[in-house]
Amino acid sequence: MGKARTRSTQSGITLDAGALIALDNGDRKMIALLSEAIVQRRAFRVPSGVVGQTWRDGRRQANLARFLRAIEVEVVALDDALARACGELCGVAGTNDVIDASVVIIARGRQDLIVTSDPDDIRCLDREANLIRI
Repeated sequence: MGKARTRSTQSGITLDAGALIALDNGDRKMIALLSEAIVQRRAFRVPSGVVGQTWRDGRRQANLARFLRAIEVEVVALDDALARACGELCGVAGTNDVIDASVVIIARGRQDLIVTSDPDDIRCLDREANLIRI
């Protein structure tokens, strides 16, 4: 993960909290998925709120820390524009999880796949989202 790679124009992957938790726990399916995505030269996006949901102790989260430092990973800030878009999506969908909404909006904007442990929550926000369940 640490070497610079040429970015591809194909869609990337946006990860939710369940995906990061799986990675942090050394889940084999998650590691295989990430490895295959790297071979395909896909970029990874992680909303900053997802980092907040999963980060507890960097001394014990070596897998997660290493992943978040990788050149292929972009941690997307929850700025004012994104926060408002998330609030609007939650309003339309009748939900209140702004962090899940940020996953959906970031993935939509970049035509990314979404890796999630809870596809039902994501489907409430976007019935057409391209999901990979972890």
